[in-house]
Parts: sequence; C-alpha cells; structure tokens
Amino acid sequence: MTKSAQPWPPVETEPAVPHPQAPPAGTKLGMHYEHCFGCGDQQDAGLRLRSTVGDGGTVHSQFLVTEAHQGAPGLAHGGLLACAFDEALGATVGHLLRRPAVTGKLETDFVQPVPVGSTLFICAKLDGVAGRKIYVSADGRLDAEDGPIALRARGLFVQVGFEHFAKHAGEESVERLKASGRAAERDWDINP
Repeated sequence: MTKSAQPWPPVETEPAVPHPQAPPAGTKLGMHYEHCFGCGDQQDAGLRLRSTVGDGGTVHSQFLVTEAHQGAPGLAHGGLLACAFDEALGATVGHLLRRPAVTGKLETDFVQPVPVGSTLFICAKLDGVAGRKIYVSADGRLDAEDGPIALRARGLFVQVGFEHFAKHAGEESVERLKASGRAAERDWDINP
C-alpha cells in the first residue's frame, strides 16, 4: 500500500503576497539578531546563514558546513540542517510578509548527506496564508544554486505579537537590542 504525500499547504489558503515595504529582489538581508544561532555573528559555531531576496516571493540563503556542524564524522548533523531550514523559512516570512511569527511545525526530508565543507544553498518560498497561519517551503542544494537537492522542508509559521518575543527575551536581551539601534530600525513591529 503506497501512502500518498499530503498536499501542501494542507488547508485552503490565500496567496502570500509580500508586504508593500518588503525588500526588493536582490536585497542582501542582515541578521535579525546578532546572537541568533542561525544568522548571527556572535555564535562561535553558529550557521551564519546569509540571505538575499529573490524574485516571486523567494529568499535565497546559504551557509558553509564546518566541522563544528557535524553529527556523524564528516557529515552535517541532521538537527543542525533542520535549524538552517527553520532560519531560512523564518527569514522568508519575516522579511517578505513583515509579520512577527514563530515556527509551528517544521518537516524536513533528508534526500542525501551533506558533507562538511559543503555550502548548502536554500531557496525558500511563500506558499500561502490562512488567518494567522503562514505556509512556506524550501529546497536545499549542495554547492550551487542548481546543485543536487540534499534536503526539502516545509513549515507552518504562526503570526504572533511582538510581546511574545519581549516576554521571553529577558530584559538584558531587549536592552542589548535597543542599544544596537536595530530596535529603532524596525519600530519593534516585525521579527525578520
């Protein structure tokens, strides 16, 4: 008996139209928080994922898999790869829709191993919106934007208010964000 794949998005959605103030195609996206494991530069073994806005509701991200990222000898850790997709999908939602959102569900299909020393190219796209639910998906390719697919992922993000982040961040983190000037840039209303 063959199990058919569930359609994606799994519910009826409206098109996920980028916000009028979303960065245009070609824009290199900065980190949303310097201490973020996914995109920040203050984590020694972090992914330091770098992203650029693409055409048609897409964001292209990439990161170099280092020895600090391995699980089995010479291969990237599966949970770390899921983290990379979580970061890329979240950046797509945050930057293109300009809505603060959190991961509700993340599915990752591991197609082939990702060796240490590889660069993973992730192309994430907006798939649809249903109320507060935002559906996104991505492919991860080895060593080139058109390289072989190593992973596929799809995620459900749930829109939340900024108070969700402020409540859990702690005063020191909020003060550090304010001092960096990044809070003023974003008017405290989005979390890309």
